[in-house]
Amino acid sequence: MAQFFHQLRSRWPNLAIALLAGLAVSGGVLGIRQVTRWQIGFLRVEGLQSLELSAYDHFVQAQPDLGQDSRLLVVGITEADIQSIGQWPIPDSVLADAFKKLQTHRPRVIGLDIWRNLPIPNLKESTQTNGHAQLIQQMKGSDRVVVITKFGSEDEASIPPPDGVPEAQVGFNDTVVDSGGVVRRNLLYQEDYFPSFALRMALRYLKDDGKEDKPSEVDPNVLQIGPTVFWPLQSNDGSYINADTRGYQILINYRSAHESVEQVSLSQVLAGQVDSNLIKDRIILIGTTAESGKDLFHTPYSSSLDDQQTMPGVVIHAQMVSQFLDAADGTRNLISVWPEPGEMVWILGWALIGSLLAWGVRHPMGLVLGSGIALIVLYSVCRILFAQQIWIPLVPPFLAFVGATGIVVIYNAQQAQRQQKMVMKLLGQSTSPEIAETLWQRRDELLEDGKLTGQRITATLLFTDLKGFSTISEKMSPEQLLEWLNEYLEAMTQSVQAHHGVINKFTGDGVMAVFGAPIAHEEQAAIAKDTQNAVACALDMGKRLDELNPQWQKSGLPAVQMRAGIFTGSVVVGSLGSKTRLEYGVIGDSVNTASRLESLDKQRQSSSCRVLIAKETLEYLDNQFEVENWGTLALKGKVERVDVYRVISALQSPNTDGDSEA
Repeated sequence: MAQFFHQLRSRWPNLAIALLAGLAVSGGVLGIRQVTRWQIGFLRVEGLQSLELSAYDHFVQAQPDLGQDSRLLVVGITEADIQSIGQWPIPDSVLADAFKKLQTHRPRVIGLDIWRNLPIPNLKESTQTNGHAQLIQQMKGSDRVVVITKFGSEDEASIPPPDGVPEAQVGFNDTVVDSGGVVRRNLLYQEDYFPSFALRMALRYLKDDGKEDKPSEVDPNVLQIGPTVFWPLQSNDGSYINADTRGYQILINYRSAHESVEQVSLSQVLAGQVDSNLIKDRIILIGTTAESGKDLFHTPYSSSLDDQQTMPGVVIHAQMVSQFLDAADGTRNLISVWPEPGEMVWILGWALIGSLLAWGVRHPMGLVLGSGIALIVLYSVCRILFAQQIWIPLVPPFLAFVGATGIVVIYNAQQAQRQQKMVMKLLGQSTSPEIAETLWQRRDELLEDGKLTGQRITATLLFTDLKGFSTISEKMSPEQLLEWLNEYLEAMTQSVQAHHGVINKFTGDGVMAVFGAPIAHEEQAAIAKDTQNAVACALDMGKRLDELNPQWQKSGLPAVQMRAGIFTGSVVVGSLGSKTRLEYGVIGDSVNTASRLESLDKQRQSSSCRVLIAKETLEYLDNQFEVENWGTLALKGKVERVDVYRVISALQSPNTDGDSEA
């Protein structure tokens, strides 16, 4: 636990950077989200709204198919009907005949999704009957008939309803089309709360069930039918940005892609081939389904791989009616959205998740796996909520997550490169591969503000020196001396690295090595292992020197002897110096003691490598080495006397193959 908090404290500056990255990226995504498109020269780039609406379509396609609504029937005017009748638009007399045949089966509502503001005579009849008057009479003769009008726009002229039909039986069939020609919205009211064609039919159907529209108790300007409140869509709801939400709009909750309503052809109705049960007590919608009728629209299902990419307008109106009826019964919720502050928090949250994940997980595979799981969770939450008819953003939090993760990863990479340079600058090539790897994995614990933080540890210090080096150096040229000395130090360095030590410095012919640094060891077993490695290293140095001496003598160079002093105790390690010049410092009385052991009684040497240790080191050797007691001696500069021992040899081969904890 202490190590965890130390790591958290040491990495706190990076955590702050990660949080700032999350805030910055989420702010950028929210800003970009407010732009619907960019114009770059001749190139027009769609904003996030287009991507998010595509995600919305995907969720619509993923919803379960509810099948046909048994309360509705569409009488479609097909290409075959047009060919059979022999003209287009369909004559008034033919429609009047269809109305008459349908009404004999007592439908609850008949809706005509065909403009009839002007008479359409039957060109095949030799004697023209007043088919228009017959049709108007059919419409006026029952309040269960609903006809259409078109309000139009600046680009399209309005179309009035048939003359003489009461206003209570008229609804507009204007359709709201998003960019890309996709119908996602249901326009309920236009000017002065004049209702739509679909709403007018639904209300007439529900009237027989004793259900009527009314102002909601929450807001008198908001429609309520049964238990459902129809909250109007706002211009920035969901992923819409500055959408034209004039009038009174909601999102269409499509029932099905193709099988939402039973369909028969006009010819079947005229021939009396439609089962009475398909008409009785239902809402009958009459409209064109033929491609030549040019009343086909793209829907959220159009982006699927299905060949049927468009939906007839009369079927879309049927989908709207079905939505009204289900909402009035409380059996199917309307599609709702979070308030804008909630969406902002949602996007910010995913940016922070991405930045914290990149901050906490450094291993590439772990980061990839964690990011994959996080994005799956994001998608799953959006999809599950949409199944509950709640539409929340998917693309903006996805971009915020990826962007924040990427920025923190880039920042971490730059920091890692800087830290690696710092570690290598301080420790150079003087560590074993195992220690170097451990240092790198735990760099956040060690580095703070570009420095290795000072820490008190129990380590074993090893000092070596060559006997009579000054005399030897006088007999060589500087070039020969440098070459000879490098050969010696190379062998000593290899020995230190093989025994998991860190060379702290070279002092001419001398070497100072540390065992148990820079990673602090608290367990006694680990400290003992470091101590045993240090003693084994000193003995190994002697063996390497014995191998070098014969080679030097063949080259006319003198044979040499070396001394080693080893002491185990408390030291402080860390960066020493300024930002312009740093070195890895090891400070403490234990350093002085090890150095004094090496230089103690220089003339008392019976082998090529003399290794002296103190009692404090002997206590960790676990009887693995043969030692000779030199007694309690005074060391230069030390007030207290020290129990000194000479290490003769190893009684068993210490394990130096990497078992020690680096």
